[in-house]
Amino acid sequence: MLVHRRWESLGRADLGWLTAKHHFAVSADDDPSHRALGPLIVWNDDEIAVGSGFPMHGHRDMEIITYVRQGVVGHRDTLGSEGTIQAGDIQVMSAGAGIRHTEFNKGDVPLKLYQIWLVPRVSGGEPRWDTKSFPKGDRAGRFVVLASGFDADKEALPIRANARLLGASLRAGNRIEQELSSARQAYLVVAAGRIEVNGEPMGPLDGVAITGVETVRINALEDSELVMVDAG
Repeated sequence: MLVHRRWESLGRADLGWLTAKHHFAVSADDDPSHRALGPLIVWNDDEIAVGSGFPMHGHRDMEIITYVRQGVVGHRDTLGSEGTIQAGDIQVMSAGAGIRHTEFNKGDVPLKLYQIWLVPRVSGGEPRWDTKSFPKGDRAGRFVVLASGFDADKEALPIRANARLLGASLRAGNRIEQELSSARQAYLVVAAGRIEVNGEPMGPLDGVAITGVETVRINALEDSELVMVDAG
């Protein structure tokens, strides 16, 4: 089953310095049918103005993945971690028993990123932070696991949730297939381009909830960038 969540149907927030679209309902104004999928509870498409960002704030018992689409993120946290994350890089933060951090636009163009939140397998534990670059050329024509809660995915950034984050890029006219267990569920977003998923047309920035499907067949109608969470 595919449930298309078109860009124009997503909830929206506008704080001036931050505009966000919500693939999953996070406020009373959002579409209540945009429910969580297993451990996947938040997927926000954020745009942060130049010179702005999130002030120091806290999280606990949450796995937070940042997928940078455009610009440069500056990060600092109470672990003493500090980093610069650029387009193509992935950041993961396991909040565990508690962590405070700040993230801000460190570049000279609007910062565009996905903030993806997953419920961990267990509560508590030591907080941690890490980042890694995944060149888009490595995912040309195939899905690559970028972050994972499974030991078998040795090249991926580790998270503490029963889920995987995958990325792919497709040239117009190309096709890929991704196997999923029919007992699992996934969420796919078109970060750029236009595609068909099992015959369903999807435009730029659209999302689709996938349940009870064993094989996802994707045809690229334009050069496309894809991001998917296999959410258990």
